[in-house]
Amino acid sequence: MHMKKILIAAFVLLSYTAQSSEPQEPGTKVLRTIQNDAFRQGEKLKFRIHYGFLDAGEASLEVMPALEKFGPRECYRVVGTGRTLGAFDWFFKVRDRYESVIDKHAIVPWLFIRRVKEGSYTKNQNVSFNHYQDSAKSEKATIAIPEYTQDLVSAFYYARTIDFATAKEGDIFPINGYLDDEILPLNIKYLGKEKIKSKVGWINCIKFRPMLSEGRVFKEQEDMTIWVSDDKNRVPVRVQTDILVGSIKMDLVSYENLVNELSLAR
Repeated sequence: MHMKKILIAAFVLLSYTAQSSEPQEPGTKVLRTIQNDAFRQGEKLKFRIHYGFLDAGEASLEVMPALEKFGPRECYRVVGTGRTLGAFDWFFKVRDRYESVIDKHAIVPWLFIRRVKEGSYTKNQNVSFNHYQDSAKSEKATIAIPEYTQDLVSAFYYARTIDFATAKEGDIFPINGYLDDEILPLNIKYLGKEKIKSKVGWINCIKFRPMLSEGRVFKEQEDMTIWVSDDKNRVPVRVQTDILVGSIKMDLVSYENLVNELSLAR
């Protein structure tokens, strides 16, 4: 339960970005090409999850070292994992694994894999996306999706390609996400800039607030805040939220193989 909420928070940051196109096979839709200076193969991010004052778990995000082929398209494979620690393992054990095969140029998912074990609840799901026909297919349903719909993992990596140079405090931006055979409309509010203390030092950050449907995940529309590094990496530094059963905070504790130097505060 907690890992799902954290992923929704960390991977649905809004994106707007300049787009160009690249040739495809004759007769097919031309997919966009997005300039990506934010991440690359081999990047690893690790987080510690706090439930109140307690260390509740740990999470990681890793872009696999090798590119993969999905049909003719070059893709990243990103793996996200989450698990409970200590006493939380006794009361509510979590072992979650999420994978996304993300188009290198269009930054959209072709395949999304969920392997969830949270207490007595388990969920195994494979979702394939067809961005030429704007559809998504799971074991239970095939649904129409808006253009360039994201899964929980790919949404985060897509968002990292944003240029926020012209964003103003209070600006709200939409993104379409896919979750459990439904389209999840999201709005992200830009809140400005702030310095955050982390395990790796003080980091200059951009601050956001997701505005989700009340009652679906959060108690109210605006009780979550996300901080990402104010540089080309757009690394998530902190996610903090009140949920129906308390509060959760996720903090960056280590990173490897970033494309750009992290924006540490001087």
